[in-house]
Amino acid sequence: MDSILVTGNGPVSGQIPIAGAKNACLTLMPATLLSDEPLTLTNAPRLSDIRTMSTLLQSLGAEVSALQDGKVLAMSSHDLNNLRADYDIVRKMRASILVLGPLLARAGEAVVSLPGGCAIGARPVDLHLRALEALGAEMDLRDGYVHAKAPSGLKGGVIEFPLVSVGATENALMAATLAKGTTVIRNAAREPEIVDLAECLRKMGARIEGDGTSEITVEGVDRLHGATHQVVTDRIELGTYMLAPVICGGEVELIGGRMNLLKAFIEKLDEAGVEVSETEAGLKVRPRNGRVSAVDVVTEPFPGFPTDLQAQMMALMCTAEGTSVLEEKIFENRFMHAPELMRMGAQIDVHGGTAKVTGVEQLRGAPVMATDLRASVSLILAGMAAEGETRVNRVYHLDRGYENVVEKLSAVGAKIERIRD
Repeated sequence: MDSILVTGNGPVSGQIPIAGAKNACLTLMPATLLSDEPLTLTNAPRLSDIRTMSTLLQSLGAEVSALQDGKVLAMSSHDLNNLRADYDIVRKMRASILVLGPLLARAGEAVVSLPGGCAIGARPVDLHLRALEALGAEMDLRDGYVHAKAPSGLKGGVIEFPLVSVGATENALMAATLAKGTTVIRNAAREPEIVDLAECLRKMGARIEGDGTSEITVEGVDRLHGATHQVVTDRIELGTYMLAPVICGGEVELIGGRMNLLKAFIEKLDEAGVEVSETEAGLKVRPRNGRVSAVDVVTEPFPGFPTDLQAQMMALMCTAEGTSVLEEKIFENRFMHAPELMRMGAQIDVHGGTAKVTGVEQLRGAPVMATDLRASVSLILAGMAAEGETRVNRVYHLDRGYENVVEKLSAVGAKIERIRD
């Protein structure tokens, strides 16, 4: 099994290009199921999750071609010949549940396995199912599969989420585009990936208002047509690489970065003593005065601090001056990286959904094990700041969410290599 070897090597400098958003692309791809005309996505990230979604769509009868070295996805669902998303594919990735709404809307039925993905909590799909039931779908869970039907087609309705869910909002939004009548989605997620999906669906002929707010209104149409859409910048990859010059010194420009994608995160960096400035090509990041100050973090739905940057922020706080408290309010069981950071000399005390981190002057390299996607890259960042060598094992998680991480960090001076076993 592959591992990543990182050696603390001092400050970094240069440019890092930021890819299209994994979470946005995984949502946009199932939108092809809503139309019998081609959908083309540009600025697509080249990740294993994208290949998994391609395989899933192809299993349903869609055509998916990766062009221009994988950065363009040309898709067509003119011939849907299978309405069953099998466990063998779906178990690899939680986003697979996003084919449910489009299949129901287009074909009136679907059988979708309950999904898998990173082990960071239960993350049940009940909100997805309740949203589609509000549009008239009939749901039956048996043998690990969701059996869904809408014999007379979906009908507009009011969907009121008891708590914010990005995936459920996406499923409901796609399904509502072909439902008869008007759908109102309340307590909707506001993430940039939701706005990106709505923009793509509008290009396909959907009538959507209110995306980016907590209430989205969709006027159903009879059919959607083809479109070409550019995937939004990956704000999580952006935030991750913004921390590289902060954790080990230096200055890096993130090509394609935008302030509005990470407002709450950037505010915390500013509080910690980090300068973030806009350039013509993106964002430039550097620490103001060497060692950063400890800051408290609470993860929240957008526009709050992203849960997907909590592990990376913890790595930074391990060497900050002072004590920080990180509170995880989105997913339970998302501090599994803490014991691995402690192997490197970090001082972390975890109680339930709260982690107290007391910064140390120097981390020490050690063999560590990645437990999920974001934990993987947090350990790499910690290794860049540590004295000696850090070997990060079980990095197959990394390939699901970071494109060419070794090449990108090496280009700015990090001493990092992939060891293939």
